[in-house]
Amino acid sequence: MARLTLSDFLRDELGLTGTKVGCEHGVCGACTILIDDEPARSCLMLTVQADGKKIRTVESLASGREMSPLQACFQKHHALQCGFCTAGFLMSATALLEEGQPTREDIVETLSGHYCRCTGYSPIIDAVEEAAAKEPS
Repeated sequence: MARLTLSDFLRDELGLTGTKVGCEHGVCGACTILIDDEPARSCLMLTVQADGKKIRTVESLASGREMSPLQACFQKHHALQCGFCTAGFLMSATALLEEGQPTREDIVETLSGHYCRCTGYSPIIDAVEEAAAKEPS
C-alpha cells in the first residue's frame, strides 16, 4: 500500500471510478481531484501522502441523482463525448468556481492543463463560463 498511487487507491480500493487514469505522468488531467480544495493529479501522488487531507472526487459533485450546476452546464453544452477526460475538467473547474467569478481567460488558462480528444474544448469552456455566471458573486 505504501507505493500505491492515489488514483489507483480511489478506483480499485474505494470504487470511486469517476477518476480516470490516462497518461500516468500528470500531463493529461484525467485523474484530477481536489486535495484540500486544490486541484491535484492523483496519478502522481502516493496514497500515504493523502493521509489526513480532504479529498474530493467527481463523485462528490452531485447530490444523490441531482447533478451539480456545473455538471448540468456540461450536459447542456454537450461538453463531453466519450467522457474520459470529463471528471478532471469538472474538478479543476469546480476549484476555479469556488475561488470566485472567473473570466473566460481564467477558464481557458485553468483548463489548458487538460487534454480532450473529442470536443474541441469550446463546449467545455462555454459550460464553465455559464456555470460561473450562475454562481453567486
